[in-house]
Amino acid sequence: MIRKISYLALGVAIGALGVGAISHSFSALADGAYAAAADTYRQLNLFGDVFEKIRNDYVEKPDESKLIEAAINGMLSSLDPHSSYMDAKAYHEMQVQTKGEFGGLGIEVTQEDGLVKVVSPIDDTPAAKAGILSGDIIAAIDDEPTQGMTLDQAVDKMRGAINSTVRLKIIRGANKEAKEFKIVRDVIKVQSVRSRVESDDIGYIRVTQFTEQTADGLKSAMEKFRSDAPGDKLKGYIVDLRNNPGGLLDQSIEVANAFLDKGEIVSTRGRNPDDAQRFNARPGGDLSGGKPLVVLINGGSASASEIVAGALQDHKRATLIGTRSFGKGSVQTIMPLGQDGALRLTTARYYTPSGRSIQAKGIEPDVEILEDVPDDLKGKDDAKGEASLKGHLKNGDEDASGSQAYVPPDPKNDKQLIAAVDLLHGVKRAEAAPAKPAEPAPVATPTSDSSNPTPAPAKPDATAPN
Repeated sequence: MIRKISYLALGVAIGALGVGAISHSFSALADGAYAAAADTYRQLNLFGDVFEKIRNDYVEKPDESKLIEAAINGMLSSLDPHSSYMDAKAYHEMQVQTKGEFGGLGIEVTQEDGLVKVVSPIDDTPAAKAGILSGDIIAAIDDEPTQGMTLDQAVDKMRGAINSTVRLKIIRGANKEAKEFKIVRDVIKVQSVRSRVESDDIGYIRVTQFTEQTADGLKSAMEKFRSDAPGDKLKGYIVDLRNNPGGLLDQSIEVANAFLDKGEIVSTRGRNPDDAQRFNARPGGDLSGGKPLVVLINGGSASASEIVAGALQDHKRATLIGTRSFGKGSVQTIMPLGQDGALRLTTARYYTPSGRSIQAKGIEPDVEILEDVPDDLKGKDDAKGEASLKGHLKNGDEDASGSQAYVPPDPKNDKQLIAAVDLLHGVKRAEAAPAKPAEPAPVATPTSDSSNPTPAPAKPDATAPN
């Protein structure tokens, strides 16, 4: 509204100077601005009229606060799948989640065509142990259909007292097989980074999601590797981002910086070009000492995971092995609304260092390897990805086909992990893994050129853990 008024003021000023042709142009622009504003206010008046009719004439007295909240949710859901309103309770729970500890089942969920869809179960949680899979549709919670529920309402129903039981009706696979799971709620303590030594000389790091603990957890793991395998004993690192649904933007920047000494990590661009941001690696940030690196991704790798994978791939710092990632290339900003909760609004797209937008496309691995899927899961192991979500941000030539998201529970059967170990041992060589990093192409409309930028406020992605 401020920008439209400034145009009007400029038109009046030029008209006063007697420049007739230009004054007519700005006058027309002002008329258009007023017409648009007037139309908007008519629509708001219409909303007020409908609200009053419901208050006065509905068959039963409605809950007015719920009416307004439903209207807000409807407005946001019309934008994209990741914008939403959080009431005070949901906002508090979101803050707890980003700290890495909360109560519930341990499932990251999103919403698709009015149904609740599993992005991925969190490792070592009740949901993962019960057999919930990435791509499952939660059709009912305790016999109540999820069709028509908001995502926050569904998450709230799945949470509850510790040791209490919840029943989930799951629809799985192309044949829409229905299964019921009884899961006992527990305190979910998310250890976002797990690590171990593979084959006596490779540092394996599994990042389950990006919480406030992730960067510190990664640094601790790498310090332990260096102390346990000093000198040249350590051949390289594997970072496993498979079925990692994302999380905090600043944490993904820190994780990428742990393997980069220079260059851009990610840029974000919103509607206003002046709001674009570029985040660069800090000199001396590479904690790996330049050792070879393999990153594992699959159809369940989304958002912050894709920022890390995209940066390391563009810099040719890592070889990516697995299957195409989820394709969530947007950033959500959390905007507190006083005592009334917060707004989670999609405010920007993010771009890899070479200027790629992976929105609704995903990141293609350098080496694609499909896992051997058990017979009872065949046809049910694909994650559809961002391009399949109703109302997603469009991005030209998209790929809505599924991408495998299955990870064998036994590492001995994990073909992607085995290929990563072989590559680091020199048994196999990927053509897409040059010997040293290359400089990325410049990115348009940067606002920061600093090698040590101050990260923007933490921006969780729009999936909801429970």
